[in-house]
Amino acid sequence: MKTDTGTRTATAHLTPTSTMRAARYTKATGMLAVMDVPVPEPGPGEVLVKIAFCGICLTDVHVVEGRVQTPLDVVTPGHESAGTIERRGPDVPEIWAVGDRVAIYSARRDGVCAACIIGGDAEQCLNLQVMGVDYDGAWAEFVVAPHTALVAVPEGVPLEQAAIMADAVGTPYAALTDSAALRPGESVGVWGAGGLGVHAIQLARAIGASPIIAVDTLDAARTRAPEFGADAALDPRAPDFAQRIGELTQSRGLDVALDFVGAPPTVSQAEASLTRFGRLVIVGSTSAPLELPSSRDLVRRQPVIRGHLGYFSRHLRALVGLVHSRRLDLSRSITDLLDFDEVAEGVRRLDQKLGNPIRLVIRM
Repeated sequence: MKTDTGTRTATAHLTPTSTMRAARYTKATGMLAVMDVPVPEPGPGEVLVKIAFCGICLTDVHVVEGRVQTPLDVVTPGHESAGTIERRGPDVPEIWAVGDRVAIYSARRDGVCAACIIGGDAEQCLNLQVMGVDYDGAWAEFVVAPHTALVAVPEGVPLEQAAIMADAVGTPYAALTDSAALRPGESVGVWGAGGLGVHAIQLARAIGASPIIAVDTLDAARTRAPEFGADAALDPRAPDFAQRIGELTQSRGLDVALDFVGAPPTVSQAEASLTRFGRLVIVGSTSAPLELPSSRDLVRRQPVIRGHLGYFSRHLRALVGLVHSRRLDLSRSITDLLDFDEVAEGVRRLDQKLGNPIRLVIRM
């Protein structure tokens, strides 16, 4: 990954020719550069948001490293963002006003698939587009978003926390409540206790899961997991791993396994840890093919195995409400706030897990 920085350009009084700073990834060169680009204009039904904070996610790291392919020759990464409305485009409902504090849902409909043509929303779209991958994201001073992607952030909810809800918290919340359909009293295993996994642990405890078992190869991650609500933290390489799962679940196995790694060994181990009718939700992803158990074993145990991508705006809205009502505490989730010029350093730190970060957040 190559990096560069540009000069800061004032944007206090926006005009049609105003510029802003944005961190842009160029596919042909593999370079991430902070540069001056035109401030985008909101179209019908869109708003211009002045970004206050944007998180750095492993998906962003993989875009910059070329491991997640973008269809764009040049793209601005970043999909965990929050800020204030700077300008309204035509046909934006009056519920939104300049200065409103908002978090931004980080995906949009493609608008052309069969589900979209018949009037479906983002939850029905067959080819959902991801912010910072399929279209420009929020490693920038301003971003344009559909008004339907906005979630109001009340005073009392820090905007940096609202930003990380837009994936680091939203994705595990949706995985637990929707894909896994977790119920109170059920046992949960979380493979990968990193930026998403620790929030899965925290949310599973809030839902009432028991026991909650964190699984990670990193000593620091296993040490941290009980602080977020794990009842036990296991090394997946331990020779007695399966025995420990049995002991912790009274010989039943797990009702729910969440895999935030997505590699063949973790998927296989998570699936093998399930009880009969258990549910495995795969959130992490790699390009490596997965192996299933024998069909005889699958028929006998009847597990549910499904992939999971992201969250929807309703999940983000619920999380903002939970933080506002103090039912959810995200005060420990942000490892460091970085200045915009440090975005490349943030990518490096997350990629190399320097300091075992939960979330690194860019401050605009």
